[in-house]
Amino acid sequence: MSSHEQHARASAPEGHEPATHAHAHEHHGHSRPASSDHASSGHGEHASSGHAGHRDHAGEFRRLFWGMLVLAVPTVLASGMFAMIVGYELPDVAWLPWVSPVLGTAMFIVGGRPFLVGAVQELRARRPGMMLLIGLAITVAFVASWAASLGIADHELDFWWELALLIAIMLLGHWLEMRSLAQTSSALDSLAALLPDEAERVVAGGTERVAPSDLAVGDVVLVRPGGRVPADGRVVDGEASVDESMITGESRPVRRARGDRVVAGTVATDSSLRVEVDATGDDTALAGIRRLVADAQASSTRAQRLADRAAGWLFWFALVAAVVTAIAWTAAGMPDDAVVRAVTVLVIACPHALGLAIPLVVSIATERAARGGVLVADRLALETMRRVDVVLFDKTGTLTAGEPAVVDVLVAPGGAAPDARRLLALAAAAESESEHPLARAIVRRAEADGIAVPAASGFASSPAVGVTALVDGARVRVGGPHLLAEEGLADEGAAELDGVAPWKDAGAIVLHVLVDGAVGGALRLADEIRPESREAVEALHALGIEVAMVTGDAEAVARQVAGELGIDRVAAGVRPEHKEHEVARLQDEGRTVAFVGDGVNDAPALARADVGLAIGAGTDVAIAAAGVVLASSDPRSVLGVVELSRRSARTMVQNLWWAAGYNLLSVPLAAGVLAPVGFVLPMSVGALLMSASTIVVALNAQLLRRLDLDPARTAARIVGRPATADDRLPAAAGTEAPAAAGTEDEER
Repeated sequence: MSSHEQHARASAPEGHEPATHAHAHEHHGHSRPASSDHASSGHGEHASSGHAGHRDHAGEFRRLFWGMLVLAVPTVLASGMFAMIVGYELPDVAWLPWVSPVLGTAMFIVGGRPFLVGAVQELRARRPGMMLLIGLAITVAFVASWAASLGIADHELDFWWELALLIAIMLLGHWLEMRSLAQTSSALDSLAALLPDEAERVVAGGTERVAPSDLAVGDVVLVRPGGRVPADGRVVDGEASVDESMITGESRPVRRARGDRVVAGTVATDSSLRVEVDATGDDTALAGIRRLVADAQASSTRAQRLADRAAGWLFWFALVAAVVTAIAWTAAGMPDDAVVRAVTVLVIACPHALGLAIPLVVSIATERAARGGVLVADRLALETMRRVDVVLFDKTGTLTAGEPAVVDVLVAPGGAAPDARRLLALAAAAESESEHPLARAIVRRAEADGIAVPAASGFASSPAVGVTALVDGARVRVGGPHLLAEEGLADEGAAELDGVAPWKDAGAIVLHVLVDGAVGGALRLADEIRPESREAVEALHALGIEVAMVTGDAEAVARQVAGELGIDRVAAGVRPEHKEHEVARLQDEGRTVAFVGDGVNDAPALARADVGLAIGAGTDVAIAAAGVVLASSDPRSVLGVVELSRRSARTMVQNLWWAAGYNLLSVPLAAGVLAPVGFVLPMSVGALLMSASTIVVALNAQLLRRLDLDPARTAARIVGRPATADDRLPAAAGTEAPAAAGTEDEER
């Protein structure tokens, strides 16, 4: 537990102890803390206890601050010392001199309690820090003031007004801190609020309204236009544009139809859907996202541990400075001033800003990333990303779409199909009833090109050969080399088609279309390169980061893709379980490596890398084996992680310098080093400056919220070109550069 978390626990008003993560869950062999409450199954449990705790603390400190401020005003105004400093006379009333002691005592007991309790806990833990400094300062002021009020000590030791200001200001600082921490957790609350209050479960004769927590796997729910999906599942009826921006960070709605997966919390924008539930409660993608964000906010980093140690060092620095100050002023013949100066030193040295400098930056960065579709599961990964000098991409599903697509069409001269559109229409008609991935790719291309697909009959499929159907009275067959052999054409039947041989040499999948036994043309299918991949590689180069690629494809295929994208290094023919060896090879060269994979079979490489980024895992975030999960499939999302890491590091350094520098300058002034020239820093001014330091640190951290993590705009900003409206639009079907399928694609 960090000192910051200890302070929150120590200062928590009675009955509001912050929740801690009580158990761990495992992801592919990696254990990390989780809170079961963060991913609640019911809408009524959306606010997790840990983050509700921050809001409870903020509310308690707000009420405590305003209550103490009401007492502080008369305490200060009735103080004889304050009246003498400001220059006004108090009424000659017998009871007036006791107003400040009585109200000051009430403030010490009530308002000072969180700090005193925290000081005792730090003493017991033998880990001195902020609470011990505050507790020591207000205790010294309290004892000295009573001594002055009872005539035991000099009247100049009347610190009631300073005690009142100190407690009020410290409470204000804690209130601001807790409010800031509560705000950084708002992403979790926003994610929780995505679930609808009710779901419409389809039953015999209609629907019934139930809570999302009452849904079970296998239930079918009706999602009306504008309604939110209550649980993860597959569409069994209907088609709609679904807004998935709250999950993936991409604002453009995605068309979802029968057989497609939808995620809890997403919105069907224009039509109704019937969805068969396949995950509920803690198993949903939304619950996984909330766990990742919560885990990240609970994890620690090197920078935070350094700040915690610095706070401990500052205690001894302040204590020694206070002792030296007291001895020096006493030796100078001013024991009363020695107490004043020593107390002021203890107040000035309070590491409030230092304790806030790192945790607030990391929490805001984590929350900002979550809103941008970047889920930081390990804070150390975010911190390390700024030092990465090579990004290793897995090809399939990362730089490429991960599924076959028709990227070229070749028409046989004098064949039954006069042009490419007719050839595609015949092929799509023959494949329309097939569920094979290649068949679906052909049908998708025809639909994307706006081709009217004629009706087919007599569909038949032969494994490893192809499909056959009657289309417009013609016998149409689509298949690979075995189809040609079965028809007695062998490969010679396609040899007359110029362009097929280079396709084969490049490792592409080639399907032939036969019409009434004659070759009508050929289709080239390949795993398409994502149009965003070029920008991602270009922008990484602009950031001074080398780009490498690992793939199971043959060397020639891999080189073609690498050349198309401008990738620096390629490792081809690598089996999935050996990808981690490529990561280790780069690390052996002294490189800091980020590995970007699909999170399915890349767990060893993701774990081996200095930073593991699982991309396109928006529906599998609950089992992601990476430090960072990119909910979007856009490889440009990696750029946002680099930018956020570098900006966060700069903000941390700025905050540490401000907090530590402030203390190093202020402590000597509080000790009275300029007393020979007539300047001494008043205790009240020191308290005000200390709280001002805290506010500056908090405001500086808030500037991280202005960082734009949109992949398209981030890439455009890095490479120095203006972003356009087309940055978010997908390229037209067939226009993307093909990546040869190689050994990783399924062949027919």
